[in-house]
Amino acid sequence: MVASFCLLASLAAALAAAPLPALVAEDPSLTLESRVELPGVGGRIDHMAWDAKRRRLCLAAMGNGSVELVEFDEATPPAARVVKGLRLLAEPQGVAWLEERDELVFTTGGDGHLRVHDPVTLAERADLRAGGEADNVRFDAKSGLVWIGCDEGLVAVDVAKRAKVATVKLAGHAESFQLEPDGARLFVNVPDAGHVAVVDRVERKVVATWPVAAARAHYPMAIDAAAGRLLLGCRSPAKLLALSLKDGALLQELSIGGDADDLFVDEKRGRVYVACGAGEITVLARAADGTLAPETTIPSAPGARTALLVPDVARLFVAAPARDGKPAAVLVYAAR
Repeated sequence: MVASFCLLASLAAALAAAPLPALVAEDPSLTLESRVELPGVGGRIDHMAWDAKRRRLCLAAMGNGSVELVEFDEATPPAARVVKGLRLLAEPQGVAWLEERDELVFTTGGDGHLRVHDPVTLAERADLRAGGEADNVRFDAKSGLVWIGCDEGLVAVDVAKRAKVATVKLAGHAESFQLEPDGARLFVNVPDAGHVAVVDRVERKVVATWPVAAARAHYPMAIDAAAGRLLLGCRSPAKLLALSLKDGALLQELSIGGDADDLFVDEKRGRVYVACGAGEITVLARAADGTLAPETTIPSAPGARTALLVPDVARLFVAAPARDGKPAAVLVYAAR
């Protein structure tokens, strides 16, 4: 009897010690599909954009002074090749493809400019003054304006007219910001001031500020419009905060990986992905009402905090900087 009890106890202990990841690995939320190396690219990699027409990923290699282009074919998994990029740039940071105009635009924080290039030849079409430390870029298809975060606040540029048309002053450098899809508001992280600034894109002015008190260093942001939530990734401490889109009230807070810099809502799969420089991707399960819960943690690479979710191809691209003798690379994850 004692022997049987001991056997059962040993079996229970063995089952309890079984590695759970092996049990869920059959259908992981993200599967590392490929690693596309970026030879000769050193330093920090900042933002990325996707050119759907050419199936190209564009990376602003800030520390390398270059813009890198990676082209993917339509196979499954897709094969990739690094194509001609742009070099000798002053700290490229924000980048966007303007699908309607078929143009590549990116900011160079070192000189505060917005640059417009031909997507095929990469020839420069325009070079416009934006603002100090020009950073994130968002295109507003409704107005045709490109919004740029910089030291002065937010700058609006009419790319068609090649002219800066407005500057919205903020209480600090504009970090990640998002455009309300079905409204006229724009939400911007201002970590220096400890708040989110709410901007009216039509009036081009700040209409509210929402204090962020539960954590500091809120850099990445995403809008969950269906659930009426604004999601902020914070670094101190490492948390994700969910605010009400109505008034900025704190609805939820969850622990995430350290050094978060990008986050995305995957509407189709009901998930939120947070790219963390600590070397992981935090995956949160999203309920129908928008409530979030921890789902899993996917390993990435040290310093890999820049990412881009492209729903049309069901891929999460994560940029891994050159570290420990390994070259810089794009980690391609298939979303399940």
